[in-house]
Amino acid sequence: MPMFDAKPILKNLPNLPGVYRMINVEDTVIYVGKAKDLKKRVSSYFNKNIPSPRTRMMVAQIARIETTVTHNEAEALLLENNLIKGLMPRYNILFRDDKSYPYITLTGDTFSRLAFHRGTQRKGSQYFGPFPNAVAVRESIQLLQKVFKLRTCENTVFANRSRPCLQHQIARCTAPCVGLISEEDYRNDIHQAALFLQGKTNEVLNTLGEQMSTAAANQEYELAAVFRDRMQALRQVQAKQFVSDFNVSDADVIACAELQGQHCINLVMIRGGRHLGDRSYLPKNSDGETLEASVEAFLAQHYMAQNTPPLIVVGVKIESAVLEEVLSEQAGRKVKINTNPIGDKRVWLKMAQTNAELALSQRAATSANQEAKLTALKEALNLPESVERIECFDISHTMGEAAVGSCVVFDKGDLQNGEYRRYNVTGITPGDDYAAMRDVLTRRYKKVAAGEGARPDLIFIDGGKGQLGVAAEVMAEVGLEDILLVGIAKGEARKPGLETMIFADTGEMLNLEKDNKGLHLLQQIRDEAHRFAITGHRAKRAKARLQSSLEEIEGIGAKRRKALLTRFGGLDGVKNASIDELAQVEGISQSLAEKIYGEFHS
Repeated sequence: MPMFDAKPILKNLPNLPGVYRMINVEDTVIYVGKAKDLKKRVSSYFNKNIPSPRTRMMVAQIARIETTVTHNEAEALLLENNLIKGLMPRYNILFRDDKSYPYITLTGDTFSRLAFHRGTQRKGSQYFGPFPNAVAVRESIQLLQKVFKLRTCENTVFANRSRPCLQHQIARCTAPCVGLISEEDYRNDIHQAALFLQGKTNEVLNTLGEQMSTAAANQEYELAAVFRDRMQALRQVQAKQFVSDFNVSDADVIACAELQGQHCINLVMIRGGRHLGDRSYLPKNSDGETLEASVEAFLAQHYMAQNTPPLIVVGVKIESAVLEEVLSEQAGRKVKINTNPIGDKRVWLKMAQTNAELALSQRAATSANQEAKLTALKEALNLPESVERIECFDISHTMGEAAVGSCVVFDKGDLQNGEYRRYNVTGITPGDDYAAMRDVLTRRYKKVAAGEGARPDLIFIDGGKGQLGVAAEVMAEVGLEDILLVGIAKGEARKPGLETMIFADTGEMLNLEKDNKGLHLLQQIRDEAHRFAITGHRAKRAKARLQSSLEEIEGIGAKRRKALLTRFGGLDGVKNASIDELAQVEGISQSLAEKIYGEFHS
């Protein structure tokens, strides 16, 4: 390939802020960058002495360069981030776009619901977070239920209750559904819960103290005791979880560590003055890059998609002015990036640093172990050194019901969860595993043969000669018969270590020693395929049975089924309803109510 002549484009580049895109001969964007001065920045890539081998490799692949001029550097940062997320260039540092962070929400209903939330935020509701994981959200919800006794039930259940539920009986809800608390009092509880989630715990404690004193003065001693217990619970939480020496209640602490060229970002989240936990991120394409570059990439990619706290503590020196400007504008308030923490902030940063280093050590140990297993598997099966990508298939069903096929992927030294796929199998004779396998493999590899998706080096089929024979036929039909197919036949009593591998091309059968690392990798991939298939199967079966349970009862048509599910908020509500409650539903007679009750309680 002839060398790219940069002189014509460099000559005409302006000394203005903007974004540049490096594009290879296949018309693929391989790098996106921003610049305060496009001419100066792009020219730097074509100096004779480029220190970074990675940069030299990228420059060698450039076929053309595209640029976009922006009004200012902040606008360039936004455009760069959008392009990186959309194009996923090979030479950019990439972080997983975690739009799935969970939140706590207080809905905008008259009697607000306390709930776990993930996804698009709706107007009228309050959102608190994000939280590092679902466990942190659920723990906080349990705490709020214990202290403020807010409802968590769905609106359909709430609207159709005729008596308090178990949550009220165990003192986790004040039962607004049946009028055991006034709208005003419940609204006050919601207000206090919101203040607590915002970190204004002292304000909540002062209010509760006043309410307790007023109740006691009015000789309402039971009510005063409620306020007292609530204050005690909050003080216990405050003593255990609250962070001192932070001038804001919401903050993130970010540290970065490096090991063997791999970077790790550790993010510690403090929300409402409470330490919620941490999460580690391992970026792609960080080889040869500085820690500063990884942190800058993380800040841009992470916070463009998240609610940004007013304070971000960072463990490396970075150019933060432009990023602060963009994040502040996005948040509608001042966002400060602190790169020189002192006091407790430095202590928290040190903890984040330790967590980042631990995550890298664990990753290195796991990677080394997986690499050793892959090497052992290649040796055992006499595979070429180039084998990296392995796909494995399994079929799961119960006597033919709700058949689901799974495909799991092992690549780059580890299982690639994001590339897993499930296939709902329909239109075959129930229980026909061969037809199910044919359906799944055809759907998968027709696309691969057409150039849609990565081509595997090795395919495992969880099954014996029959399933393997079907797989070989499918691969021949789609024109991928050169890919090695290996069946995994279960041993006697399905005991691990007794598996037999069957080669589709030769019919050869092979058993490995129980302590062979290659066998351990095969088992790991096979078991993951089985887990993924059976999880999908169970979900599909449960959904089908949920729909069919009422349909099977004589006298229950579509209209009555809808009325029952609406009244009780779902099938579980119908199951838990008494005969009298069932009979109150429009269209349900006393005899039919008895029949429904008997169906679920016989």
